[in-house]
Amino acid sequence: MNFILAAVSGQSLVHSFFVLVIVALIVWVLLWALGAIGVPEPFNKVIRVVIILLACLFLVNWLLGLIGSPVVSF
Repeated sequence: MNFILAAVSGQSLVHSFFVLVIVALIVWVLLWALGAIGVPEPFNKVIRVVIILLACLFLVNWLLGLIGSPVVSF
């Protein structure tokens, strides 16, 4: 475990943490706004599933990026 963390610099890890927090806040605001707007039920469920799938894809890409092999590189 220590050899993986040795490859990641502290500054990069702090930057990644802030990106993760910002993306989590964006997802939370999107889900909150979806509930506040009151979209009809079939569309509400589909939009929630899409938001959650995109958030999971971002999280998996972020975690794989820590070890050097992200799914999508920007």
